[in-house]
Amino acid sequence: MSDQSPLTPGGEPYRWPRGPDYQTAPRPEAPLPRLPRIHVILFLATVLTTLVAGAMQQGINPLATPWLIYKGIPFSFTLLLILFCHEMGHYLASRWHHLDVTLPYFIPAPPIPFIIGTLGAYIRIRSPIQDKRALMDVGASGPLVGLVVTIPILALGLEFSEVRLIPPGLEEPGGFMLGECLLFKLISWLVVGDLPKNYHIFLHPMAFAGWLGLFVTNLNLIPIGQLDGGHVSYALFGDRSRVIAKIFYGFLLICGLLGWVGWLVWALLLYFMGFFHPQPLHDWLPLDRPRQWIGAITIVVFILTFTPVPMQSF
Repeated sequence: MSDQSPLTPGGEPYRWPRGPDYQTAPRPEAPLPRLPRIHVILFLATVLTTLVAGAMQQGINPLATPWLIYKGIPFSFTLLLILFCHEMGHYLASRWHHLDVTLPYFIPAPPIPFIIGTLGAYIRIRSPIQDKRALMDVGASGPLVGLVVTIPILALGLEFSEVRLIPPGLEEPGGFMLGECLLFKLISWLVVGDLPKNYHIFLHPMAFAGWLGLFVTNLNLIPIGQLDGGHVSYALFGDRSRVIAKIFYGFLLICGLLGWVGWLVWALLLYFMGFFHPQPLHDWLPLDRPRQWIGAITIVVFILTFTPVPMQSF
């Protein structure tokens, strides 16, 4: 990556100072993004697909009874709220560091076979990230802000969920069971309490959206490439993050071979997306202590939200 300075609004080369004046030096202001039509179209399409997905989860056929699509609102609203807050965390951190960044792009998906009606959302950062401090802020802000919203949604959803007895061998064909990360187990224990043997929680749509919020947080915190976890890993460890990326890539392959095949699909996508993280423009600037603590918190969040087998069919 080129280490050339960006241009000021007047067209002159901008000189990034070193030393104690660095933090107070002015930076070129990135233009405020407009709201192109594509953002609106994608968002409205994602609202529709997640509404249909939420209704189908309630056993409704949207083709036969389209007027009942409103039953998908609890799932659609809470899931999109989690995704929106995650991406706005990235967006606001990027704007804080004067980066040229787009508003979120939501990605709709057909409810069949994608039972949640979306492939998530993303933003595009169109200017180079200056240093590790900005890298940490941009990388960690999305997962942490999203998690702050996810936890109360999950807790409230668990309050609305049902606990039912399912004797062994009487599972409903075609159903599936969700894996439980450590954080889900803790919140479930606080809200529902200990479950008797053969009793299971049937998640309310809000609780399912909360579970997805934990899962999405974990996927993004994998320390590979330009995922959020890749940003955090490079900000913390610099070039040593390459070794960490290789280790975790092997870990994903093992989890995919021995547990959930979806990890193999994710590993394949990461391979084509880019394996290693590029250097920021001013790699020499060290990470300060508060951001080191933020990095440590994201590592803990990754551990608490990891599920070896996220889902399995009956």
